Formats: sequence, C-alpha cells, structure tokens
Amino acid sequence: MIKEFREFIMRGNVMDLAVAVIIGGAFTAIVNSLVNDIIMPIIGIILGGVDFTSLAIPVGDALITYGNFIQAIINFLLIALVLFLLIRAMNRMNRKKVEAPAPPVPSVEEKLLTEIRDLLRAQR
Repeated sequence: MIKEFREFIMRGNVMDLAVAVIIGGAFTAIVNSLVNDIIMPIIGIILGGVDFTSLAIPVGDALITYGNFIQAIINFLLIALVLFLLIRAMNRMNRKKVEAPAPPVPSVEEKLLTEIRDLLRAQR
C-alpha cells in the first residue's frame, strides 16, 4: 500500500496539480489585492463613498449583513472581469498570425493536362 501511494504521489499529474494549486493561491492574492486595493476604492469614489459592508438589517438578536453579500457579488464580478481581461490579453499575445497557405505548385502531369485542355479549346 505504501508503494502504491508513493507511485500515486510521484505521478506527473499529481505534481502538476500541486504546483497549479500553489500558483493559483499566489495568483488569487494578486487578483484580490488588485480588486480590493485599486478597483474598489475607485468604484467607491464613483459611487460617492458607499460602503456596502456596513449595510445590515437587525432581526431580533441577529444581524443580517446583506451588505457583505452585495460586496461579495461585486468582488466576484470584478475578479471575473480582471481574469477575463488578463486571459484575453494572453490569448492575443499567444495567437499566431495565420497566413494563407501558398497555392500548391501544379505537378508536371497537371501542367501537361492544362496545356492539352488549352490546345483543345483553341482548336474549337
């Protein structure tokens, strides 16, 4: 069982997945900082300094903080937009310009057949 577990862990796919999770965590921190530290303050200025996280409804002894939910939705949409723009830019940089292939050079037989066709047309 230990041998099988070691083989499972040492597979390329598992190691690739581990690296992807670690890189994803680091990238998440960057995107969250971009949204929370740069984009959200700008949106706050545009909206007149509205802070959604302070919005709440008291219900008995509980407090329903629907402002946090609104903030989470806005954060999700902004993060999705930032990721979309980054991936779109990366795809444009990676996109290879597709050139039209050159027309194939006719073979010797095709050239002879074309000449014969043209001669027959000229005789008519």
